[in-house]
Amino acid sequence: MKKIVLTGGGTAGHVTPNLAMVDSLKAAGYDIEYIGSYEGIEKSLAADYGLKYHGIATGKLRRYFDIKNFTDPFRVIKGFSQASKLMKEIKPDVIFSKGGFVSVPVVVAAGRKRIPVIIHESDMTPGLANKISFKYATKICCNFPETVDKLPKDKAVLSGTPIRKELFTGDKEQAKKFCGFTDDKPVIMVMGGSLGAVAVNKAVRNILPELLKDFNVVHLCGKGKLDESLLNTPNYVQFEYIKDELKDLFALSDILISRAGANAICEIAALAIPNVLIPLPADVSRGDQVLNAESFKKQGFSEVIDEHEITDEKLYKMIQDVYTERDKYIKAMKASSQTDAVTLIVDLINTLAK
Repeated sequence: MKKIVLTGGGTAGHVTPNLAMVDSLKAAGYDIEYIGSYEGIEKSLAADYGLKYHGIATGKLRRYFDIKNFTDPFRVIKGFSQASKLMKEIKPDVIFSKGGFVSVPVVVAAGRKRIPVIIHESDMTPGLANKISFKYATKICCNFPETVDKLPKDKAVLSGTPIRKELFTGDKEQAKKFCGFTDDKPVIMVMGGSLGAVAVNKAVRNILPELLKDFNVVHLCGKGKLDESLLNTPNYVQFEYIKDELKDLFALSDILISRAGANAICEIAALAIPNVLIPLPADVSRGDQVLNAESFKKQGFSEVIDEHEITDEKLYKMIQDVYTERDKYIKAMKASSQTDAVTLIVDLINTLAK
């Protein structure tokens, strides 16, 4: 049986694309093991899939001053030693890394032992952990056409992001019951990320009375961000967080309003749901969401509105326009070659494992 090691962690975005490939990898005859941090989110998520898990020491490599900068290098060195030992024990045929700083020792250890390594970069511009790892990679997969030019030419592969199969199995009628919707009005779903987005929540609630004339609205507003004054509003439902029912809500949605995190918008594109993106501004981030959103607009997948330039009138008109022209956005997303990333990447893994 062929062996593969998956690695990546720190946030769900560095884990869920790995896990989206588990069923296909098992079907292709792989024994799968996971290397992550001792107690990161990746440990519990890998356990949900029944994967053998190995924890190693990890440290963050920061570009700014922090007292941990004096101790984390020693954790990185320890992690590399542990990863090297695991390479000898597991003897994997191939490594797939989704990034995050825990992946760096694994990729370096594998590269030095000439084990093929595939890295996946979600954002338009590579993060620091992946930049360090690129030297040791055999191939580097990415989501955006613009990213290809930022990668070594002999390694770059435009793949898109592996999407969880269960997202394609949603039940629209089940979602209607879950939300309590009794009419056939089109549905808008609002997503601000797992922690919610204050600016997105505020912008949508400002125009809610107008939206509810034509739409039902499902609002995933983030932990602690429910608006109690709106709890009994007809045709409007709020949730702090949704997990198991998300696939059904996607099936129900005619339009999405979302932040522009790479994994989230790649799921939206794979499901071909017309959308309005409100990226996290560059002045409070490294600007990756702005670039992600611009790429999706350029490809005809999305419309984009700058958080600092939102007005009630502008947002309402954009939503109405996207709904009116929804077939145009659906056609562009369905024509994309990046919507079956699992098959493409598993084929690549098979090639390198040989």
